[in-house]
Amino acid sequence: MADTLRDQLFGLTQAVIGYLPNFFAGVALVLIGLFLGWAAKRVTLRVAILFRLERVLTRFRWGQDFSKGDVRYSFYGFLGNIVFLIIFLIFLDNAFVAWKLRVFSDLLERGIYFFPRIILSLVVFGIGWLIASWASRTAINALNREKVPRASLIGSLFKAILILLFSAMALIELDIGRQVVMIGFITIFVTSGIVIVVLAAVGGRTFIQKVKKSLEEK
Repeated sequence: MADTLRDQLFGLTQAVIGYLPNFFAGVALVLIGLFLGWAAKRVTLRVAILFRLERVLTRFRWGQDFSKGDVRYSFYGFLGNIVFLIIFLIFLDNAFVAWKLRVFSDLLERGIYFFPRIILSLVVFGIGWLIASWASRTAINALNREKVPRASLIGSLFKAILILLFSAMALIELDIGRQVVMIGFITIFVTSGIVIVVLAAVGGRTFIQKVKKSLEEK
Protein backbone atom coordinates (compact mmCIF):
# COMPACT_ATOMS: atom_id res chain seq x y z
CA MET A 1 0.00 0.00 0.00
CA ALA A 2 2.77 2.41 1.01
CA ASP A 3 4.82 1.47 -2.05
CA THR A 4 1.84 2.08 -4.34
CA LEU A 5 1.19 5.52 -2.83
CA ARG A 6 4.88 6.38 -3.08
CA ASP A 7 4.96 5.33 -6.73
CA GLN A 8 1.91 7.46 -7.50
CA LEU A 9 3.44 10.51 -5.81
CA PHE A 10 6.71 9.89 -7.63
CA GLY A 11 4.90 9.63 -10.97
CA LEU A 12 2.91 12.80 -10.25
CA THR A 13 6.09 14.67 -9.33
CA GLN A 14 7.78 13.54 -12.52
CA ALA A 15 4.74 14.63 -14.57
CA VAL A 16 4.72 18.07 -12.93
CA ILE A 17 8.47 18.52 -13.42
CA GLY A 18 8.20 17.32 -17.02
CA TYR A 19 5.35 19.77 -17.67
CA LEU A 20 7.19 22.80 -16.27
CA PRO A 21 9.13 23.53 -19.51
CA ASN A 22 5.87 23.53 -21.47
CA PHE A 23 4.24 25.76 -18.88
CA PHE A 24 7.04 28.32 -18.86
CA ALA A 25 7.24 28.24 -22.66
CA GLY A 26 3.53 29.05 -22.85
CA VAL A 27 3.87 31.86 -20.32
CA ALA A 28 6.81 33.27 -22.29
CA LEU A 29 4.75 33.18 -25.50
CA VAL A 30 1.88 35.02 -23.79
CA LEU A 31 4.25 37.70 -22.48
CA ILE A 32 5.91 38.08 -25.88
CA GLY A 33 2.49 38.36 -27.50
CA LEU A 34 1.47 41.08 -25.04
CA PHE A 35 4.65 43.05 -25.70
CA LEU A 36 4.56 42.72 -29.49
CA GLY A 37 0.84 43.49 -29.54
CA TRP A 38 1.42 46.63 -27.48
CA ALA A 39 4.30 47.68 -29.75
CA ALA A 40 2.22 47.05 -32.89
CA LYS A 41 -0.64 49.08 -31.40
CA ARG A 42 1.68 52.03 -30.78
CA VAL A 43 3.07 51.79 -34.32
CA THR A 44 -0.47 51.68 -35.75
CA LEU A 45 -1.41 54.82 -33.82
CA ARG A 46 1.73 56.64 -34.99
CA VAL A 47 1.21 55.64 -38.62
CA ALA A 48 -2.46 56.71 -38.54
CA ILE A 49 -1.51 60.08 -37.07
CA LEU A 50 1.44 60.52 -39.45
CA PHE A 51 -0.60 59.85 -42.59
CA ARG A 52 -3.63 61.71 -41.16
CA LEU A 53 -6.15 59.03 -41.97
CA GLU A 54 -8.99 61.34 -40.95
CA ARG A 55 -8.49 63.41 -44.13
CA VAL A 56 -9.81 60.49 -46.15
CA LEU A 57 -12.73 59.89 -43.80
CA THR A 58 -13.85 63.52 -43.53
CA ARG A 59 -14.44 63.66 -47.27
CA PHE A 60 -17.66 61.74 -46.71
CA ARG A 61 -20.72 63.23 -45.06
CA TRP A 62 -20.85 60.46 -42.46
CA GLY A 63 -17.18 61.06 -41.63
CA GLN A 64 -17.42 64.71 -40.60
CA ASP A 65 -17.22 63.74 -36.93
CA PHE A 66 -13.67 62.47 -37.48
CA SER A 67 -12.52 66.10 -37.67
CA LYS A 68 -13.02 66.21 -33.88
CA GLY A 69 -9.96 65.23 -31.91
CA ASP A 70 -11.64 62.92 -29.39
CA VAL A 71 -13.51 60.98 -32.09
CA ARG A 72 -10.41 60.75 -34.26
CA TYR A 73 -8.14 59.39 -31.54
CA SER A 74 -10.82 57.00 -30.31
CA PHE A 75 -11.01 55.58 -33.84
CA TYR A 76 -7.22 55.28 -34.00
CA GLY A 77 -7.27 53.52 -30.64
CA PHE A 78 -9.89 51.11 -31.97
CA LEU A 79 -7.66 50.25 -34.95
CA GLY A 80 -4.70 49.78 -32.64
CA ASN A 81 -6.70 47.47 -30.37
CA ILE A 82 -7.66 45.31 -33.37
CA VAL A 83 -3.98 44.94 -34.33
CA PHE A 84 -3.08 44.17 -30.70
CA LEU A 85 -5.82 41.54 -30.43
CA ILE A 86 -4.81 39.74 -33.63
CA ILE A 87 -1.13 39.54 -32.66
CA PHE A 88 -1.91 38.48 -29.09
CA LEU A 89 -4.32 35.76 -30.22
CA ILE A 90 -1.67 34.32 -32.55
CA PHE A 91 0.80 33.98 -29.66
CA LEU A 92 -1.93 32.73 -27.32
CA ASP A 93 -2.72 29.99 -29.83
CA ASN A 94 0.92 28.88 -29.77
CA ALA A 95 0.86 29.04 -25.98
CA PHE A 96 -2.10 26.63 -25.93
CA VAL A 97 -0.09 24.29 -28.15
CA ALA A 98 2.84 24.50 -25.73
CA TRP A 99 0.49 23.78 -22.83
CA LYS A 100 -0.91 20.81 -24.81
CA LEU A 101 -4.42 22.26 -24.75
CA ARG A 102 -5.29 21.25 -28.29
CA VAL A 103 -9.03 21.84 -27.89
CA PHE A 104 -8.58 25.53 -27.05
CA SER A 105 -5.91 25.84 -29.74
CA ASP A 106 -8.20 24.46 -32.44
CA LEU A 107 -11.04 26.78 -31.42
CA LEU A 108 -8.73 29.78 -31.40
CA GLU A 109 -7.27 28.86 -34.79
CA ARG A 110 -10.74 28.83 -36.31
CA GLY A 111 -11.40 32.26 -34.87
CA ILE A 112 -8.08 33.63 -36.15
CA TYR A 113 -8.64 32.26 -39.65
CA PHE A 114 -12.14 33.79 -39.64
CA PHE A 115 -10.81 37.30 -38.95
CA PRO A 116 -9.65 37.99 -42.55
CA ARG A 117 -13.06 36.95 -43.87
CA ILE A 118 -14.78 39.33 -41.48
CA ILE A 119 -12.48 42.20 -42.50
CA LEU A 120 -12.93 41.45 -46.20
CA SER A 121 -16.71 41.25 -45.87
CA LEU A 122 -16.76 44.58 -44.02
CA VAL A 123 -14.63 46.14 -46.75
CA VAL A 124 -16.97 44.80 -49.44
CA PHE A 125 -20.02 46.09 -47.57
CA GLY A 126 -18.38 49.48 -46.96
CA ILE A 127 -17.46 49.89 -50.63
CA GLY A 128 -20.98 48.83 -51.58
CA TRP A 129 -22.46 51.41 -49.22
CA LEU A 130 -20.34 54.17 -50.77
CA ILE A 131 -21.24 53.09 -54.31
CA ALA A 132 -24.92 52.89 -53.38
CA SER A 133 -24.86 56.39 -51.86
CA TRP A 134 -23.12 57.86 -54.92
CA ALA A 135 -25.44 56.07 -57.36
CA SER A 136 -28.50 57.12 -55.36
CA ARG A 137 -27.51 60.79 -55.43
CA THR A 138 -26.81 60.57 -59.16
CA ALA A 139 -30.18 58.93 -59.81
CA ILE A 140 -32.02 61.52 -57.70
CA ASN A 141 -30.33 64.39 -59.57
CA ALA A 142 -31.20 62.83 -62.93
CA LEU A 143 -34.83 62.25 -61.91
CA ASN A 144 -35.12 65.80 -60.59
CA ARG A 145 -33.82 67.18 -63.88
CA GLU A 146 -36.52 65.18 -65.66
CA LYS A 147 -39.06 66.46 -63.09
CA VAL A 148 -40.09 62.98 -62.01
CA PRO A 149 -42.17 63.07 -58.78
CA ARG A 150 -40.94 61.23 -55.66
CA ALA A 151 -37.38 61.26 -56.97
CA SER A 152 -35.94 60.90 -53.45
CA LEU A 153 -38.12 57.84 -52.79
CA ILE A 154 -37.04 56.21 -56.04
CA GLY A 155 -33.40 57.02 -55.27
CA SER A 156 -33.73 55.47 -51.81
CA LEU A 157 -35.17 52.29 -53.30
CA PHE A 158 -32.33 52.19 -55.81
CA LYS A 159 -29.83 52.58 -52.96
CA ALA A 160 -31.52 49.74 -51.08
CA ILE A 161 -31.14 47.47 -54.13
CA LEU A 162 -27.40 48.10 -54.33
CA ILE A 163 -26.92 47.67 -50.59
CA LEU A 164 -28.72 44.33 -50.73
CA LEU A 165 -26.50 43.27 -53.62
CA PHE A 166 -23.28 44.08 -51.77
CA SER A 167 -24.67 42.57 -48.58
CA ALA A 168 -25.11 39.30 -50.47
CA MET A 169 -21.50 39.55 -51.65
CA ALA A 170 -20.35 40.13 -48.07
CA LEU A 171 -22.30 37.08 -46.91
CA ILE A 172 -20.59 35.00 -49.59
CA GLU A 173 -17.21 36.14 -48.24
CA LEU A 174 -18.31 34.97 -44.78
CA ASP A 175 -19.22 31.61 -46.32
CA ILE A 176 -22.83 31.93 -45.19
CA GLY A 177 -25.27 29.41 -46.61
CA ARG A 178 -26.33 29.67 -50.22
CA GLN A 179 -29.97 29.96 -49.15
CA VAL A 180 -29.28 33.32 -47.51
CA VAL A 181 -27.68 34.64 -50.68
CA MET A 182 -30.62 33.40 -52.74
CA ILE A 183 -33.01 35.21 -50.41
CA GLY A 184 -30.96 38.37 -50.89
CA PHE A 185 -31.13 38.19 -54.66
CA ILE A 186 -34.86 37.41 -54.58
CA THR A 187 -35.32 40.49 -52.42
CA ILE A 188 -33.36 42.51 -54.98
CA PHE A 189 -35.63 41.41 -57.80
CA VAL A 190 -38.74 42.10 -55.73
CA THR A 191 -37.43 45.56 -54.88
CA SER A 192 -36.72 46.17 -58.55
CA GLY A 193 -40.34 45.36 -59.30
CA ILE A 194 -41.43 47.79 -56.59
CA VAL A 195 -39.29 50.52 -58.17
CA ILE A 196 -40.96 49.93 -61.53
CA VAL A 197 -44.40 50.10 -59.93
CA VAL A 198 -43.48 53.32 -58.13
CA LEU A 199 -42.19 54.85 -61.37
CA ALA A 200 -45.47 54.08 -63.10
CA ALA A 201 -47.68 55.08 -60.18
CA VAL A 202 -46.22 58.37 -58.96
CA GLY A 203 -45.34 60.06 -62.19
CA GLY A 204 -43.09 57.77 -64.09
CA ARG A 205 -45.54 57.84 -66.97
CA THR A 206 -44.48 61.39 -67.76
CA PHE A 207 -40.86 60.31 -67.75
CA ILE A 208 -41.61 57.34 -70.00
CA GLN A 209 -43.54 59.58 -72.40
CA LYS A 210 -40.56 61.92 -72.59
CA VAL A 211 -38.28 59.01 -73.41
CA LYS A 212 -40.66 57.79 -76.12
CA LYS A 213 -40.94 61.29 -77.56
CA SER A 214 -37.17 61.70 -77.70
CA LEU A 215 -36.83 58.33 -79.41
CA GLU A 216 -39.50 59.25 -81.98
CA GLU A 217 -37.74 62.53 -82.74
CA LYS A 218 -34.55 60.61 -83.45
